[in-house]
Amino acid sequence: MRSPPDELSAALETVVTKFAGMVRRVGWRHRLSDADVDEVMQEVRVRLWRAHQDTDGGSEQIANAPASYVYRTALSAALDLLRRRRARRTDQMVELDNEVAQAPTPGPEAELAANELAGQVTRAIDMIPSSRRAVVRMYLAGYPRDEITALMGWTDAKTRNLLYRGLADLRERLLEMGIVWEATT
Repeated sequence: MRSPPDELSAALETVVTKFAGMVRRVGWRHRLSDADVDEVMQEVRVRLWRAHQDTDGGSEQIANAPASYVYRTALSAALDLLRRRRARRTDQMVELDNEVAQAPTPGPEAELAANELAGQVTRAIDMIPSSRRAVVRMYLAGYPRDEITALMGWTDAKTRNLLYRGLADLRERLLEMGIVWEATT
């Protein structure tokens, strides 16, 4: 015999309220904005409801849900949100025209040089002040400044200042390491 909808809803709200802090911490740990954390909360609510709606004693099962189960549900919901965002970003990429797409691939020497350069840039980033490292890494990974602001929970001014100072520090460290770049015109 299935639980009446009112019992199921009441049990669900009790569990969501009980573990709300833990679910929010999962979202914050993955640098989600408050709106995204609220979306994760809603997704946890939906997933718990779906998992127990057609079972006998569903309200009792939800009410006795262990913290580890709710944690795994929240973690899964947060990761799914991040995956959907990454997939949307990939879908928005512009197709390359045939000439560029058919350009020859670099040889092993070019790959080795690129890997060595990436290692040097990583070491240079590790030498800049720790308060600026995360924002520089995110920027170099392709995150726009407004998304970095949202993910880090900072003001736009703080993000802008840390980014500009961090990039200036990075240029200085790279120059100290003897890495120079050519300006293209």
